[in-house]
Amino acid sequence: MPVWDDLVGQERVAAQLDAAARDADALVTAEATGETVADASKMTHAWLFTGPPGSGRATAARAFAAALQCVSPDRALGGTPGCGFCDGCHTSLVGTHADVEVVRTDLLSIGVKETRELVRRAQLSPAGGRWQVIVLEDADRLTEGAGNVLLKAVEEPAPRTVWLLCAPSLEDVLPTIRSRCRHLTLRTPSVEAVADLLVRRDGIEPDVAAAAARATQGHIDRARRLATDERARARRAAVLKLPMRVEEIGGCLRAAQELIDAAAEDAKQVAEEVDAKETEELKAALGAAQGGRMPRGTAGVMKDLEDKQKRRRTRTQRDSLDLALVDLTAFYRDVLALQLGSQVALANTEVSDALDRIAHSSSPETTLRRIESIAACRTALDRNVAPLLAVEAMAVSLRRG
Repeated sequence: MPVWDDLVGQERVAAQLDAAARDADALVTAEATGETVADASKMTHAWLFTGPPGSGRATAARAFAAALQCVSPDRALGGTPGCGFCDGCHTSLVGTHADVEVVRTDLLSIGVKETRELVRRAQLSPAGGRWQVIVLEDADRLTEGAGNVLLKAVEEPAPRTVWLLCAPSLEDVLPTIRSRCRHLTLRTPSVEAVADLLVRRDGIEPDVAAAAARATQGHIDRARRLATDERARARRAAVLKLPMRVEEIGGCLRAAQELIDAAAEDAKQVAEEVDAKETEELKAALGAAQGGRMPRGTAGVMKDLEDKQKRRRTRTQRDSLDLALVDLTAFYRDVLALQLGSQVALANTEVSDALDRIAHSSSPETTLRRIESIAACRTALDRNVAPLLAVEAMAVSLRRG
């Protein structure tokens, strides 16, 4: 199966990447044989993938990385790089290729120290593959200092190094960096395409896949999680009850507290799954005996790990809370569609009674103000406003309309 098959609803982007992979293959082949390539303009050293959450930015970047490392013998017969079966493709996709570095973060930002390490690696020649590929899935999380460190590497790349950056939009990346990258824009895939992917690749029942794809409006990762995780479905059901619970101030405050508690529980579950394992692995690496004391001079290293885990819990809690706010926005989007008589498909058909009740008891103007209050809450959280304060203010605004 070609590596492009997982790019759901991104035919134009897949065609551009396929053409670039062909040119890249021709460049490497020509270098090995001493020949010259007449035109390889579709290939460049830095790419920027942008698109809304769930559009598959990271999937596109990893697929392109696999195509660049493809060693299928069919290429010599005119085949397209990116077969999906050869050692180069397989190891790139599963994350074990020596010359493909995939960088993703569980933290709130990517700092200067981590970026300098990436830049150092980018200067190396490929160890065994055809290109040295750096996939930065969260380029929007680079601090300003880290972005300036990266800029030099993007301006003056090593001959066989390719940078693949991913971000929600162009505005999330420093202008000096994005101006040096070839830009590809991905779009939100259709509900039907996402449902088909869940059935075809994950073996999910068609009815469940269709419901999950519709509920998440084409967000691939969220649809997969919703279709396979009972806890995710329960949390979403609780969020969709919130609009009916803000009719009085007490209900607003209770609902806000429950949203915060649910997000905190998500963060706690992730911590329980990851933190203990990380801590034990680090202790073993530092030479601590099983259940014994740590060697002298290692307290600073352990403190660094604890700080990292704390930042990850904060990031997880914020991400979980943001997902709840996205679901809440989708609820009021459905209300607005009913009020305006729109023919668009509703995302939350399982709560149609609540949608009808709110649609008939309020005006489109009120619904728009409620959607704006949710957006204001997301902005406040992004600016480090205390989560409970931000959510309580939103809940009161939803009541007021």
